[in-house]
Formats: sequence, C-alpha cells, structure tokens
Amino acid sequence: MSVFPATAAAKSAGRRAPTSAARSSRHGRRAGYWFIAPLGLGFAVFYFWPMIQTFYFSFTEFGPFGGHTWTGTDNYARVLRDVTVWQALGNTLIYCGIGLLALPLAIVIAALLNRRGLRGVSLYRALYFVPFVTLPVAVGLVWNWLYNGDFGLLNEILGWFGVDRHYWVSDPSTAVFAIGAVMVWSTTGYYLIIFMAGIKAIPQDYYEAAELDGAGPLRRFFTITLPLLSPTLFFASVICMIQSLQTFDLIYIMMGEKNPAVGDTQSVVGLFYKWAFMENAQGAAAALAFLLMLLIAGLTYLQFRLQRKWVHYG
Repeated sequence: MSVFPATAAAKSAGRRAPTSAARSSRHGRRAGYWFIAPLGLGFAVFYFWPMIQTFYFSFTEFGPFGGHTWTGTDNYARVLRDVTVWQALGNTLIYCGIGLLALPLAIVIAALLNRRGLRGVSLYRALYFVPFVTLPVAVGLVWNWLYNGDFGLLNEILGWFGVDRHYWVSDPSTAVFAIGAVMVWSTTGYYLIIFMAGIKAIPQDYYEAAELDGAGPLRRFFTITLPLLSPTLFFASVICMIQSLQTFDLIYIMMGEKNPAVGDTQSVVGLFYKWAFMENAQGAAAALAFLLMLLIAGLTYLQFRLQRKWVHYG
C-alpha cells in the first residue's frame, strides 16, 4: 500500500520539474533581454531610426528656411544623372582598392613579427599601431607637410636621386594615390594586430610537422599560415572595404576647399557633405547616402557569398 503514494509523489515531482525548468528558462531569457536592452536601444536610436529618416528625406526637398516637401524620386534621378556623383564613386572605388593593399602588407609584417626568437615584438607592434590611433586631423596635417611641393620632406629625399619636385596633392594625376598611400600607412597597424592574433591561434604543431618534412619558411607561409588565416583575412577585408567606402575626414583635411584638385579627389561621403551642409540640398544628399548604404550592403553580401570558395574554417 505504501508504493502507490510514493509513485504519486514521484509523478507529482515529475510534473513540477519541467514547470520549474521552464520558469528558470524564462527568467534566463528575461535577464538576457535586459542585458542587451541598452545596446539595442542605442542601435535603434542612433542607427535604425536615422536610417529610416534618411530614407524618408531622400524623397523630399528642404526649403531655405526649414520644412520639406515631397518630391518623389526626383532626388534619385538627380543623383544618377549627376556627373560628379559618378566621378566621386570612381574615386571612392579607387580609395577602396588602395585601402585593401593594407591587408597583404599587414599579413607579411605580422608573419615576420611572429618569428621565434625575435626581440622587441611589443615595441614594433606599438609603433605600427600608433598611426591608427592618431587623429585623422594630425595625420592629414603631417602628411600635407611631407607632400608639400616647395619644402616637403618627400621631395627633398627624391631630390637626392635627381627627381624633380612635385606637388603631390595638388596634381589631379597623383592626388588620389597620394591620399590612398596615407590611408594604407594609417590603417596597416590595425590589421597587423588582428593578423598577429590570428597567427598566434594557429597550432604550432603544423609548423613543426612541416619543418620536419623539409618545408621552408615561404612554403609554410603559403600552405599553413594563409589557409588557416583566411577567416581572419575575410573579416579584415570586410571591415577594410566598409571603412574605405566611407572615407572622408582624411581627404577633407589633406585637400581642404581651395585645392585645385579637390574635385578630382572627392569621395561619395565628401560629396554628401558638400550637398547637405554647403549647398542646402539635403534631399539629394539623403538619396546619395542611401544609395551608398545599398552599395556597401551589396558588396558586403557579395563578399559573404564569395568567401565560401576561399575561406577555410577549422
């Protein structure tokens, strides 16, 4: 007779256990929501809502004293017909292509700094990283002095080899590439830190086995380091592309507003700034910004699709 009450108690406990687990799970989810709430609120207020506003304002035009009127797709038609937009887009793609050169440069330096027995790695790493944390204003001013056609250090050094003086940021044929070189110089340290961390995560057993098989440093680099570093390289390439397509501050500081080559070096974000804050064409500027966002999203999606062919996980 004592078996049945025990069985009933066990069944009752069994019924209560899932209820308690479910309650605990709900509490855990609720706590998780509270933890992500500040970040979600910040994203909604400072990113998502401004994106919706930009999309709406791209179909309007602002008056000289405030207020806006609905104009439909006129702003998009203006953007697509404007020659300066396509020139700025071409410059931006050139900046993006040059900016991506920082990745192979950072990989090579990271591989060299990860050699066994190398001393002063922390010092080298800090020296390479300093340009990235330096304000773009300071970087632009320093490089303007280096590029100066009359007394710049670069022309002085080239003069020792018989090269004539050149106005690097005033000549339209060299200004874009001169700015691109500064972009590479200032961002290489950031990607260097990322790649050094990625190389550190590669098991040393692979290198030791390859070395026992007679593989030299170059072969180990191309058969072990690069394939196993491909996920890190993919992440860095996405970040680098997005940053390069949004470049503005360095160009604005180095070129100013009176430089004769300012129009030939203008990026899409620079043109957006000109329309929105100098020519009072906020509607067209909003349309340009939204199209740039679509371009970045499309190229990022393309990178994610293509990464299946060259990124090796595990």
